[in-house]
Amino acid sequence: MPLDVRLFPCLSDNYGFLVRDQVTGAVAAVDTPDADAILADLAASDWGRLDLILNTHWHPDHTQGNAALKAATGCEIAGPEEVRRAAPLDRVLRGGDLVSLGETVLEVSDAPGHTLGHLVYRSPADRQAFVGDVLFVMGCGRLFEGSPEQMWSSLRMLAAWPEDTVVWCAHEYTASNARFALTVDDRPETQARVAGVLAMRERGEPTVPTTIGAEQAFNPFLRAPDAAAFAALRAAKDGFSG
Repeated sequence: MPLDVRLFPCLSDNYGFLVRDQVTGAVAAVDTPDADAILADLAASDWGRLDLILNTHWHPDHTQGNAALKAATGCEIAGPEEVRRAAPLDRVLRGGDLVSLGETVLEVSDAPGHTLGHLVYRSPADRQAFVGDVLFVMGCGRLFEGSPEQMWSSLRMLAAWPEDTVVWCAHEYTASNARFALTVDDRPETQARVAGVLAMRERGEPTVPTTIGAEQAFNPFLRAPDAAAFAALRAAKDGFSG
């Protein structure tokens, strides 16, 4: 059940994602930071349809295109209940649910921390996952609503996925994350990883997607041994100006 993914920049540092089930041609948008950008990329794709929006959490830079995209395409909008704080929602999803996109089945998992109702979506068969603002390349989301214990637990859940799982993160925060990572991990291999991703940014290339294996190796938040160590790292990153 192959799954095609298109990534494109939105707003100042968001990414938009269009996802297509190759067998049926069914198409979903994961989050809606910019309806015009999503419609433009949909037209460029020649995929010809938008069947579903999958919201990860309620923040406006992930939901503000919901209404316009539904008006333009008639798509269904699915996501956590908290989305209704900011945008329209047709179907409430919860951890443990399954979502079908054509013949592709996406597992829905609760991942609180950034917000209390944050969800992530994963296709085990395709080894691809869409994680919103939980995990970033060499970083993780801020704790706007949840506790360090909740976010650490969410990250441990993601870390248990197969190492070759391709992870689509919703923001391009890698340069700052990489510079912070060097302040707590100066291994030669980490220095090489940082040099590589900084060179990608200098060339204007996206550093997304990443893999679970790469994040297990170089992401200081995934490498934290417990919730207390994670909380200290998160507090340090919140005050980091690099």
